[in-house]
Amino acid sequence: MNTINVMVVDDSAVVRKVVGAMLEAAPGIRLLHAVSDPLLAIERMKQQWPDVLVLDVEMPRMDGITFLKKIMAERPTPVVICSTLTERGAETTVAAMAAGAVAVIAKPRVGLKDFLDESAGELVAAVRAAAQVNVRRLMARTPSVPPAKLTADAVMAPAPAAPHEPRALLRTTERVVAIGTSTGGTLALEDVLTALPRVTPGIVVVQHMPEKFTAAFAERLDKLCQVEVREARHGDRVLQGRVLIAPGGKHMLLRRDGAQYGVDVIDGPLVNRHRPSVDVLFRSVARHAGANALGIIMTGMGDDGAAGLLEMRKAGARTVAQDEESCVVYGMPKEAVKRGAVEKTVPLKAIDREILQQLAGR
Repeated sequence: MNTINVMVVDDSAVVRKVVGAMLEAAPGIRLLHAVSDPLLAIERMKQQWPDVLVLDVEMPRMDGITFLKKIMAERPTPVVICSTLTERGAETTVAAMAAGAVAVIAKPRVGLKDFLDESAGELVAAVRAAAQVNVRRLMARTPSVPPAKLTADAVMAPAPAAPHEPRALLRTTERVVAIGTSTGGTLALEDVLTALPRVTPGIVVVQHMPEKFTAAFAERLDKLCQVEVREARHGDRVLQGRVLIAPGGKHMLLRRDGAQYGVDVIDGPLVNRHRPSVDVLFRSVARHAGANALGIIMTGMGDDGAAGLLEMRKAGARTVAQDEESCVVYGMPKEAVKRGAVEKTVPLKAIDREILQQLAGR
């Protein structure tokens, strides 16, 4: 593997010292520079351009968003945001991801050094994932034009073998779409959801994102989309025209009440190193929706969702994967295809059509 050259841009001396040390200690990663603001970063980048940037978004002289937009216009580069766990920090981070950042690491205002020491693995994994990003895909994306408006066993046990043919089970007129995504997913979800009309099947989404950031992400999408988008709350109904996004730090499971669907938002262990986990959501959809469901796995690093999507397919659900060409990181879809979980592979721009076909039934 080629060495990943990384630059850290953060006005906190503690962050620069700790993050720099953990990156230097990681095999295959080299710290180019750790600087306090974007203007210094620009000078260093004239000497050598990094493969990945680790960037704070609230800095003096030039804010991180302005810097990020400048970088993306000049030479698109994978960016990992390192942002504080505050309401303002969450809103700014969501704006950064809309501008092209591919991952976010949350940092607290207090206990920063201990937190960063404990999160070394997460940060290094985010940098490695960012280094695999399809930069050409980042370059090709244009901003949306707003319309008028563990395994899953740790959370939910596998279903017992059913004696009946799966497609004959759980017949109802109510249909549901389950989407799982990770690295690059914030931009991909925006592309898909802004293309949907107000009348669309109920949608449940797991996007790997830290606690407190999913609410700001959902609010931003709600302003852009014709469908209603919100962070899921325990007991929410899954309705036509509504998109529920799993809260960061919680698992989301589909449940069925008669002919209607709802969600449970619960605590639980990390599954495939994630909470929320796509596998957990997909398993619950397989159990409670069966052939009435459509499962979609999109851009992302790792294999979360592959096992759950296979369970959905075995339960009679339709299953779709985003194709390699349109993925920012072709990890999760690739693994799902490899396991035989995917019925159909389509480009990002065709996913909205798959969702609308689900509304009409098979």
